[in-house]
Amino acid sequence: MNNLYVDFISYSALGFAILIVGLILFELTTKNKEFRLIFSGNAAAGLSLGGRLAGLAIVVRAAAENSISLSDMLLWGIIGIVSLIVLFYLAELLALLFGRAIGVPVTITKAVDQNNIAVGIMILLLSVSVGLVIAGCLSYDPQLH
Repeated sequence: MNNLYVDFISYSALGFAILIVGLILFELTTKNKEFRLIFSGNAAAGLSLGGRLAGLAIVVRAAAENSISLSDMLLWGIIGIVSLIVLFYLAELLALLFGRAIGVPVTITKAVDQNNIAVGIMILLLSVSVGLVIAGCLSYDPQLH
C-alpha cells in the first residue's frame, strides 16, 4: 500500500515537472513573448500558450496512465513537448504559405502580437488536437511487446 503513495507522488511530480519545462520551452521557442503579452491583456497569446499547455497535459496524462516506468513517462513527455513545438512552426509555415496564396501577408506570430483571437483559438484547438492524437498513440498493450 505504501508503494501506491510513492508512485502517486513520483508520477505527479514528474508530470508537473514536464508541464513546467514544456511551458518554459514553449515561451523560449516562439518569436513573440507570450507571457509578456498575456500580462498586458493579450487574449490571443493566452489562448495560444494555454492551448499548448492543455495539449501537453493530455499527453502527460496518457503517459502517466500507460507508461511502464517513470523513464517511459519522461520520454513521452519529451515527445509531447517537441511535437507541440514542431506543430507551432508547421502552423506558422502553413499560415505564411496560405497567406501568400490569398494575398494576405500574415504570420501566426504577428497575429498573436496583434491579439487576433481567431488565431489564438486556432492554435489552442490545433494543440489540443495534437495532444489527443499523441495520447491515443501512447496506449499500447504490453502483452503485444
